[in-house]
Amino acid sequence: MSSEPKGSTPGSINPHCNLTRVNTYPHAEFTIPPSDTLSPCQSAQTHNADAPASASFKANRPSNTATGDEKAHRPHDEESRSTSIANDEVTYPEGGLGAWSVVLGSFLGLIASLGMMNTVGIYHAYIAEHYLADYSESTVSWIFSMYVFLSFFCGLQIGPIFDAHGPRLLVLAGSILICLSNFLLGLCTLYWHFFLVFGVLGGLGTSLIFTPAFAAVSHFFLQKRGNATGIAAAGGSLGGVIFPLALEKLLPNVGFPWATRIIGFITLFCCVGACFLIRSRLPPKAGQSVWPDFRIFSQKSYFLLTVGIFMMEWALFIPITYLTTFAISTGAFNPSFSYQLIAIFNAGSCLGRWVPGLLADKLGRFNSMIAALAVCSATSLVFWLPASLLTPTTEAEATAIKALSIVYAVIFGFASGSNISLTPVCVGQLCDTNVYGRYYATCYTVVSFSTLTGIPIAGAIIQATGGHYWGVVIWTAACYIVASLCFVWSRALQVGWKLGVKF
Repeated sequence: MSSEPKGSTPGSINPHCNLTRVNTYPHAEFTIPPSDTLSPCQSAQTHNADAPASASFKANRPSNTATGDEKAHRPHDEESRSTSIANDEVTYPEGGLGAWSVVLGSFLGLIASLGMMNTVGIYHAYIAEHYLADYSESTVSWIFSMYVFLSFFCGLQIGPIFDAHGPRLLVLAGSILICLSNFLLGLCTLYWHFFLVFGVLGGLGTSLIFTPAFAAVSHFFLQKRGNATGIAAAGGSLGGVIFPLALEKLLPNVGFPWATRIIGFITLFCCVGACFLIRSRLPPKAGQSVWPDFRIFSQKSYFLLTVGIFMMEWALFIPITYLTTFAISTGAFNPSFSYQLIAIFNAGSCLGRWVPGLLADKLGRFNSMIAALAVCSATSLVFWLPASLLTPTTEAEATAIKALSIVYAVIFGFASGSNISLTPVCVGQLCDTNVYGRYYATCYTVVSFSTLTGIPIAGAIIQATGGHYWGVVIWTAACYIVASLCFVWSRALQVGWKLGVKF
């Protein structure tokens, strides 16, 4: 369609019109309203000399630009918009030094934030044994569930603030809090000390880095967003390898206070890099408030996606938190290797955050996520459940427990890595980029309550089964099965039930 008004000279531009090039998008159908409902400028942009007053058209070729009317018809599609003098389009760099430096900054920030989150199992096991032995499993778990809860719940404000003001001050504040948490943790001796320093201070710091780190990547990548987000998210898994191995060596040699301070210096180094490198580039949406918008749950596919992520997060942090204590409880592992098991888990997760992201750009983000959720539920039933039912009365049974646990840690770690890296891009697939922070924050405002209750529920199940872990394994698998069904349904609402569609 031509953007020239009737009677205009080809190639001339009306200086009073803000021209927007019409997007052509595959399989999308739009209706242009009658010209009497448009201003002369708008009519000039949408009708050519021979166009009727009311017209409809089908778009048959892909493009990364879209008009405002098209966005209203398809709010779930990812759009690429670029700014130029002549129009209001925006394109994504999809690479280059500036874009990849943001990915590096997010990678470093997620080492410090998600790296700590992936190490909660080590802290849980050590603190419960050496400082809080008089407290029940469920009571101790509230420290770490509060940490995870605040890490996600604070997205209520952080995501929209990112949309409105960018990431700089958010990441700086988060860096200060998370470093303070690590340096003060070695001074804690009582339950409320650990609750405030690790649970509250650490959770707030993690959230202030975690949310902007993911959102900033989406400002620089569209077609390669899954790959770029996966690379950034791998920082969290790398931190989950570094910190457990460091603690395993440091705790018996320098003690808990200095071990946590050394971890603090590592996080300080990473946070400095994150503060300098994480930035945004897309303009904020005009008139945007800093509150989440729960009206977007009227979008059924988004509602189902949120329910799916809720169920997934309900289960995700159970293995991360309890895999070490499970290994110790079996008697098949020595304490040192029990601590290393979570590092093995996170090593698998490190690869699992990058590879699914790379595949997601080729096969579809939802498709890759559904496959990963199915693997998570299957491995819990095939490997962890038998390991939890065996008792090491013979050397053969002890060996079987070790083998099943290690295989589970590697495969589940790989599959669950995408649980963190692909959820942001799945949310982003259902909204415009300049309101991504609001969609992501609204989703995780709800999802955070699963992280608050998931670990204590698991602790209560372990107590109810007399210290055995088979009950919590079944619970984990059931949550993943429901999550995968919700993702499948959400996908079906967008593209139908055909398996071969990339989405």
